[in-house]
Amino acid sequence: MANLEKVFEPKKIEERWYKFWLEKGYFHADENSDKKSYCIVIPPPNITGALHIGHALNNTIQDILTRWKRMEGFNTLWMPGTDHAGIATQNVVERQLLSEGTDRHKIGREKFVERVWKWKEKSGGDIIRQLKRLGASCDWERERFTMDEGLSKAVREVFVRLYEEGLIYKGDRLINWCPRCHTALSDLEVEHEEQKGHLYHIKYPVKNTSDFITIATTRPETMLGDTAVAVNPDDERYKNFTGKTVTLPIVNREIPVIADSYVDKSFGTGALKITPAHDPNDFEIGTRHNLLQVKVIAEDGTMNENAGKYKGLDRFKCRKALLRDLEKEGFLLKVEDYIHSVGKCYRCKTIVEPNLSKQWFVKIKPLSEPALEAVKDGRIRIIPKGWENTYFEWMNNIKDWCISRQIWWGHRIPAWNCKDCSEITVSKTDITECSKCKSKNIEQESDVLDTWFSSALWPFSTLGWPENTKELKVFYPTSVLVTSFDILFFWVARMIMMGLKFRGDIPFRDVYIHALVRDAEGQKMSKSKGNVIDPLIMMEKYGTDAFRFTLAAFAAQGRDIKLSEERIEGYRNFANKIWNAFRFAMMNLEDFKDNILSQPKDTVSTSDITRLNLRLSDRWILSRLQKAIRDTRKGLEEYKFNESAGIIYQFFWHEFCDWYIEIIKPRLASSAEERKTAQSVLLYVMENSLRLLHPFMPFITEELWQQLPLLESSRGESIMAAEYPVYNEALVNDDFEREMILIMEISRGIRNIRSEMNISLAKKLDVLLRTGDENKLQMIERQNLYISELSRLKNLSVTKNGKEPKPVPEGLYQGMAATAVVENIEIFVLLEGVIDIHKERDRLSRELEKINADVATLNKRLSNRDFINRAPKDVVEKDREKYQSLTVMAEKIQQNLSRLEI
Repeated sequence: MANLEKVFEPKKIEERWYKFWLEKGYFHADENSDKKSYCIVIPPPNITGALHIGHALNNTIQDILTRWKRMEGFNTLWMPGTDHAGIATQNVVERQLLSEGTDRHKIGREKFVERVWKWKEKSGGDIIRQLKRLGASCDWERERFTMDEGLSKAVREVFVRLYEEGLIYKGDRLINWCPRCHTALSDLEVEHEEQKGHLYHIKYPVKNTSDFITIATTRPETMLGDTAVAVNPDDERYKNFTGKTVTLPIVNREIPVIADSYVDKSFGTGALKITPAHDPNDFEIGTRHNLLQVKVIAEDGTMNENAGKYKGLDRFKCRKALLRDLEKEGFLLKVEDYIHSVGKCYRCKTIVEPNLSKQWFVKIKPLSEPALEAVKDGRIRIIPKGWENTYFEWMNNIKDWCISRQIWWGHRIPAWNCKDCSEITVSKTDITECSKCKSKNIEQESDVLDTWFSSALWPFSTLGWPENTKELKVFYPTSVLVTSFDILFFWVARMIMMGLKFRGDIPFRDVYIHALVRDAEGQKMSKSKGNVIDPLIMMEKYGTDAFRFTLAAFAAQGRDIKLSEERIEGYRNFANKIWNAFRFAMMNLEDFKDNILSQPKDTVSTSDITRLNLRLSDRWILSRLQKAIRDTRKGLEEYKFNESAGIIYQFFWHEFCDWYIEIIKPRLASSAEERKTAQSVLLYVMENSLRLLHPFMPFITEELWQQLPLLESSRGESIMAAEYPVYNEALVNDDFEREMILIMEISRGIRNIRSEMNISLAKKLDVLLRTGDENKLQMIERQNLYISELSRLKNLSVTKNGKEPKPVPEGLYQGMAATAVVENIEIFVLLEGVIDIHKERDRLSRELEKINADVATLNKRLSNRDFINRAPKDVVEKDREKYQSLTVMAEKIQQNLSRLEI
């Protein structure tokens, strides 16, 4: 058995064990296996990406599930891959070209795409390397990319079939346009945020009258494209205006006044300017009333020829110029401050422009309705369940999906336009002539597909579809999808639609939605705030296991994670605790040979137990281990990772290390029989604990497990291939647990008195326990030796309420005693001769004086209304907490002083 180093150094073991797992092929799934399958497809990270805290949480959870199921004996596939990230990747390469003094238009489409592929091969795999650093046990032999040959074939297959069924069409629709990225965006790719702006009140003169209608708008530059003014048909103020004509200020174009029930009578003036080419709601109104569509803003965000004298101006500069002219001409009546929601490109944060454009769309309703039912009828579970309502609301109000993007990097739309007869030919393979007139004068559509189009096929395209592969038969539908809430619609809903449409079955059984990771104060992490926690730095500093366990420990369903470096450091201490406990244990197992309980198995027979002279502490820790196994498994099954992590932490640190190891130390130095029993239980608990912990902390558990003195015939090559612990009810005994808990509580009460009265652990004490509970009395008398050993006692007396103790420690009632009460048991610790009464009173008095001064200062501050109103809330709260804590300490010290009165 190799000796463990004194200090746990994660770097020394992480790379070595990850390489070992890869070489042994433990991550690889076998499509020919007859085992039950378990499959997760990774949410493919963008090839432009680097591992951030959200990735770390998402992939840690997936790895926990994958490692757990692999140990459970499943044929486990965690399918990895990356997304080509059309807009983001094109932006990266365009910036490179710009730094070289050129751009994509100068080098041409073919050369540009070649350049992107080169960048992808060189820099696009960074995040995969970082996932491996996290310990991700993906089947890297099957790694896929959304632009690889197989997935590209799947994309074409889906596009053509949807087109042939009339579910994909091309038409003039109002879309979100990013003037910076020069592409259309889906509604989901627009991020809305509250922003300070203005509401401009502008009068539109009614033709041939002195009357006018006042409209209110936040975007006056779009009025250049107005083709109507709309009022609510039930609005009495405008009854006489409906059907009349107004003159568009500055432009002097005559436009009608129409009635439409969409108009909100309470907003602004109750009259709405209608610009069908630049507002989605106006587009719908314009369609209903057959209005002209006048486009005034070009794709680069400048005003076009329809803007008259403002042509060529940036849209926001046009706004300023137009407002000056409106004011000069007397049309601008007033300007109000106004907070409104502004849409921005999710990639570059540029304010998007609703724009009339010819685009490709998916007719979504026929696809969304089955996807809606799949969640309603329970075939797919969304966890936490509260997210189902969000899903239903979105799916019930879904709009057609704009799938064309005006960029060059991505899946080029497989459609060819005939320049002679205008026929559009859609094909799974490249064509050379028009399908209608056979003309060779054809040109492929220049647009590419929305990145999410290929991602929507991910659960089955990665398994070889459209070919009927064995992987599809074995691993589809997949088991669970782990994702964040922000792509519930981007990705999850679309995968459900496509899976049902093209595979005839749901793509996954469960959707687990994890929360956001925020900073310690609950603020969203951002570079601008300087509160970002870098996973790579944390893993380097504290070790991957500690980092992973921290994320799991705080991953409560439906509650954002408040993460700080201090918390990660805390779980590094947990890793150190595990390491040191095992160092101690293995030093005491060097001579151990009779492996009664030590095999990596989970069913311990009655004959195994009877061969050992188990004491109460042994039976207690074995029972507690089984409950830890049961409850950890339950947490994993219910996706309550924080509960599973908390159970393991509580069992290992507080029950196994703090109590059991301390209890058995004397036994390990005792008789051969006592030593053998303690060794057997120690090894059994350690081995099971490592397997229980492995999915959360894979590296340290492998390192320690490999060094345990297990039977070679049952060891196996890796803890990864060992069985996950199974609950063994035969080892559970609530009576033993209750008895042991009582002993621990008594010992804890005595320890607390030692701490409060500053009594050294080296000093043995005289203690009296008194209770009226006959059962507890008998229990204490049975376990007298245990209590004395744990509490370092010289004499322990037990008596029933109302009776004199026999024997009575000399001076117990004549001298002073510190007291405590636990479980209705009075504890008396004799102080005479144990401490110097005068010195202890002086020490406590000085401590009390200092605390009282701090309490007075805090009380004065918290009584000051100015401080309460002006100070940050977190500062006030911390002061209140400190005040409460110091007050409790002061009361405790005062009680101790009272005990020492002479």
